[in-house]
Amino acid sequence: MDNRPIGIFDSGVGGLTVAKEIMSRLKNEEVVYFGDTARLPYGSKSKETITKFSFQDVRFLLSKNVKAVIIACNTASANSFEAIKEKFDIPVFGVVSPGAAAAARATKNGRIGVIATTGTVKSGAYEKAIHNIDSGLNVISKACPLFVPLVEEGWADDEITYLTARKYISSLIDDGVDTIVMGCTHYPLLYKCLKKVAGDGVLLVNPAEETTKAVEEFLDGNDMFREGGGAPSHSFFVSDSTDMFEKICLDALGRKFLADKIDIEGY
Repeated sequence: MDNRPIGIFDSGVGGLTVAKEIMSRLKNEEVVYFGDTARLPYGSKSKETITKFSFQDVRFLLSKNVKAVIIACNTASANSFEAIKEKFDIPVFGVVSPGAAAAARATKNGRIGVIATTGTVKSGAYEKAIHNIDSGLNVISKACPLFVPLVEEGWADDEITYLTARKYISSLIDDGVDTIVMGCTHYPLLYKCLKKVAGDGVLLVNPAEETTKAVEEFLDGNDMFREGGGAPSHSFFVSDSTDMFEKICLDALGRKFLADKIDIEGY
């Protein structure tokens, strides 16, 4: 038994899609969520900066006495996962490996598309992870840097977003992919738009679902589930106040949560 909360961090609000999966699948667990809204997006920044920011994010979560950390940011997972595991003595889960495994299992024709931030695409993390599973799979990556600001702006269901998605994804469809990894935790918030562009013949993989399964297996195997203590209480924090947090939180989690602003530079 371990009644401490699970820590989740992201560059902004996209990681709420991971929080949603944790809260839905592990209903008795408590979540502490941090969104680095003051410094997003991470995807356009250098590996060194992403790692520096990620270390600060983890230190903040550790100050909340979490029992595990989920890097709910594909860019941070792709660039800083190993450094975080080496730096901190706490179980750490990324989203890249689970997403890659799900895509490798799902594809029927061996052609997988990856849509992600520029930083994630440049890292080659998904290609490496997928090819470690099956070197014969064909992976085609596409950087989609406008998706994050569109989500953060609250334009998930807007004609501009649909046109942007069509511009980004059409080449993957033309290349014959039958599976697309949503390689940024913001992207599941665009699911309806992406599915409209991709069509019924293409499966969209949400790494958050597979990451949650990995966390569940770890907690079960190490007797770390929360027991008793009443209904779980979740906490949300951001590094800069954003009017869109409550709306996107409602869209992602189905209910409103208030987020406290903290000074992440102090960590």
